[in-house]
Amino acid sequence: MTAATITRTDAMQEIFGEPIHTYTRAQAIEDGMLIDVSTTAREAGIVWPVALTSAAWADACAWTDADDKRKGGGACWQSESGRLWDVVWMASRAIRAGLRRGHDGRDPILFQVLRIPRDGRGVRPRLATLKLQVGPGDAGEPVITIMLPSED
Repeated sequence: MTAATITRTDAMQEIFGEPIHTYTRAQAIEDGMLIDVSTTAREAGIVWPVALTSAAWADACAWTDADDKRKGGGACWQSESGRLWDVVWMASRAIRAGLRRGHDGRDPILFQVLRIPRDGRGVRPRLATLKLQVGPGDAGEPVITIMLPSED
């Protein structure tokens, strides 16, 4: 192998040896651990692929008919697509604000979204804090993962 054809993966394997196990972003999406929301995120102006962890999805985006019934039959005007839009829109605003402040993408960005909690019968919106992290995708390309603040 010539120096021109050595990849980042080859260099890492040269140092550490063959990986014992790898779990790719594609596998995490297939398994449901990550939910790919890139299409909606693109509409909000985010050009890199975006996925939410299943926990972030459950907290900030998920909404069912049972939730509607528990909250009074649709009186709170919630939908999964609307809740997802709120998340990716606020993420896009947080990214832009970070860029204006000189954020280089190495550290996570915390942002908040106003949403009605799924549990209980209350219909009062509450702020939820989410975290977005830029990292490498399966081929080393930049990708964004949105998660709960307690997740890595």
